[in-house]
Amino acid sequence: MKTTSSKVTVLEKIGYSLGDLAANLIFQTLMTFLAFFYTDVYKIPPGTASAIIFTGGMIGAFFNPVMGIIADRTNTRWGKFRPWILWTALPFGIIAILAFSTPDFSPGGKIAYALITYILLVITYSANNLPYASLSGVLTGDMAERNSISSYRFVAVMIAQFIVQGLLLPLVLILGDGDKTKGFEHTIGIFAVTGVIFFLITFLTTRERILPNPEQKTSVKDDLRDLIRNRPWIIMLILTIFVFITLSLKGGMYVYYFENYLSAKHLADFLQNIGFNDFINGLNNLLIGMGLHGFTWPKDAPTSGFSLFNGGGIIMMIVGIAFSKKLADKFGKRDVFGASLFLSAVCLLLFLFYSPQSIALVFGTQLAHGFFYGISTPLLWAMIADVADYSEWKNKRRATAIVFSAMIFGLKAGLSIGGALVAGILAVYGYDPQLPIQSPGTITGIKLSVSVFPALTFCIGVAFLFLYEIDKKKELQIQKDLMLRRKENL
Repeated sequence: MKTTSSKVTVLEKIGYSLGDLAANLIFQTLMTFLAFFYTDVYKIPPGTASAIIFTGGMIGAFFNPVMGIIADRTNTRWGKFRPWILWTALPFGIIAILAFSTPDFSPGGKIAYALITYILLVITYSANNLPYASLSGVLTGDMAERNSISSYRFVAVMIAQFIVQGLLLPLVLILGDGDKTKGFEHTIGIFAVTGVIFFLITFLTTRERILPNPEQKTSVKDDLRDLIRNRPWIIMLILTIFVFITLSLKGGMYVYYFENYLSAKHLADFLQNIGFNDFINGLNNLLIGMGLHGFTWPKDAPTSGFSLFNGGGIIMMIVGIAFSKKLADKFGKRDVFGASLFLSAVCLLLFLFYSPQSIALVFGTQLAHGFFYGISTPLLWAMIADVADYSEWKNKRRATAIVFSAMIFGLKAGLSIGGALVAGILAVYGYDPQLPIQSPGTITGIKLSVSVFPALTFCIGVAFLFLYEIDKKKELQIQKDLMLRRKENL
């Protein structure tokens, strides 16, 4: 195994992080709005939407190990992983636009179009994001530097998340002039163009420093055998699935929670009392004064409340990320991750006890949840990089991308299961987008989906962490041993 300097410049960290910002403009949209887009915009029945999200997502998930094998065996003058970011940038942008377009087909045609474009999108996402994630494992062999890279990266993720969860619905209404169909197409078009540019910046500013030993010869069979024997990899695979089930389930259901459960009157009063409406009025007046009459903020309380709810949570996640590296350096990634995930689950459970009028409690709990979950956010990817090191340390062979395929597979599987659960729960509990007021049974399903169900899946993830053996002591041992081996191979 060959390596150059372990230090990564600030410019490279920023350049690398822009790739995650680009990918997350689309990924966060899938996680938060895909079910809503299918049921309320493209008018696909909830049960059918559930089947599309699950089927398409799982096909994409099972493509990840294949992509891992391909990426590990890619050899170019640009490295193993960087070229995939370049090759997939434009296709990713084009397919994202197609996936959120709404051609006027028959009901069967809509279903086929939605399924095909979603499958293409998740496969392209894998071809882009698996090499991107693997790149973090070869930028440096220094675990403290990896923690720093992860922090930069997930600040970028939070920015994308803020844009999507806090601003997408208003942008959809603004850019579509009240028409959500046109609004989604225009908004995703902007996201796609921005993403292509950012992927190119990532490609141009990063460098692969950890290179496999030229004498290393491994087969696919060897790689798969190493994975099966790698207990931390298995634990991280399971953990990732449950984390992204949670994120997709609660994230996708929040829009229904605001539109169908919380009291619009009390929400409007809350926004007025905290000065949000005055701020928006000032913003609208500024835009009108600049001649941008078509860009004024929508007036309905659920849209504003939903945006502020998500935006506040994301800001607190960024605050949590700021504490992540110091806590991980002191206590180890595993222990910090488990504690923050458990506290996040406690916050989610509290939503079960809030009435439609408990607006302040809903927002306050979201802020606390965002802070605790933010601490864990950078650690998941950094732990996968540690698992790749563990595999090299144990087997004396490095297969970075196939190890990272656990993360992307788990991400895709969790996204698929969680997204399918959103639409499936709505179908089971009788959701009808045509009704102005949903039935009590539907309201119960929505309420459980933002409280009990996601708290349970988070806690299952915490339980599996007790089986994860790479604690702080072993992190340092692996890093020390690998540094000695790599110096011998220089």
